[in-house]
Amino acid sequence: MRSSSTDSDPARQASATRSSAAPADASSEPTKDARKGRPTPKRREAEAARKARVKPALTKREQFKRDREMAKRDRGLGKGERDRRRQGIERGDEKYMMKRDQGPVRKFVRDYVDSRRLFAEFFLPVILLILVLGFVRPLAVLSTMLMMATMFLVIFDLVTLRFRLKRELRRRFPDDESRNTLYACSRATQLRRLRIPKPTVKPGDVV
Repeated sequence: MRSSSTDSDPARQASATRSSAAPADASSEPTKDARKGRPTPKRREAEAARKARVKPALTKREQFKRDREMAKRDRGLGKGERDRRRQGIERGDEKYMMKRDQGPVRKFVRDYVDSRRLFAEFFLPVILLILVLGFVRPLAVLSTMLMMATMFLVIFDLVTLRFRLKRELRRRFPDDESRNTLYACSRATQLRRLRIPKPTVKPGDVV
């Protein structure tokens, strides 16, 4: 009896040793989440991240939505941060600009427009003056004639600008296919002192 109990003791001890070591080994092995250091992302988030990696370019609608969200975010910033952003845009720092104003092509378009004296720059003030004159009965006919003349001059200005700008863009940036002429016409119809980003060249400068 003594010998049989003695023979079974090593087996029980080995079994107890294995059972006590198993939890320690399991606890010592780091889990998948512990190795990652962050929770597993949801399937929807993972799919959105995958799509962003596959197609990083934004469509025009997505870019417009992004710019609008940036504008809302700017309104939520503190006064100091808004002032820094506004000053950065005015001096031409692309870090603070919207996507539509960034890049060497858009910089050239702005300089090309700003280096020319255009009647289209005064389009809005002249139109407002003509509308005021239209309320004066003796000057109603004159205001109509001025309206027609103004429209003709502005259209001639913008068509000439568009033709020359397209020719210059094809020569300097042959691989660019963005709609820069619309961007140029929009800037050309703004008063020079109200243009954002601020002009960096003077009328008559060679660009």
